[in-house]
Amino acid sequence: MSATTSEGSRRLAGLACLLGAAVLLVLGKAATAPPATKIALGRPQPSPTPAPSSGAAAAGRTGSAPVPPSGGRAASGGTGTFLGRPEDVGYGTVQVRVTLTTGRITDVQAVRLPSGGRSSEIAAYAAPRLRSEVLAAQSANIDTVSGASFTSEGYARSVQSALDAAPK
Repeated sequence: MSATTSEGSRRLAGLACLLGAAVLLVLGKAATAPPATKIALGRPQPSPTPAPSSGAAAAGRTGSAPVPPSGGRAASGGTGTFLGRPEDVGYGTVQVRVTLTTGRITDVQAVRLPSGGRSSEIAAYAAPRLRSEVLAAQSANIDTVSGASFTSEGYARSVQSALDAAPK
């Protein structure tokens, strides 16, 4: 019986080690994961810099600036194609071009998306979903694509800057 008890003890000890290693792996992964962010475009906030008056992107302006005071709505009556600011999202840059027809968003095209390895896969998955979100919402006030929160945030900010560049 002692051989059976010894074998059972070894199995139990092996299982405990395996579970301990799994816990350490999960805790280590959680500690190195990027922080979760939310797109808060529904709440108007003051813009740190004025929006460009032309359709050109603001030179050198990237990052996570607060949402402009327009509250995520398209310009009323604006017609044309407007380039959003390039937004650095930590894994690359997101930039979009928005087409307006009498104030209505009729097209959104990604000009730049994060690339390289997993970033390319995420961008390829997220871009068509984000485009659909913008066209449905008719604003930059869109839902985050699961698994692409940074790309979603940059996309929404670039859309908003393009809408801000449209004539009022």
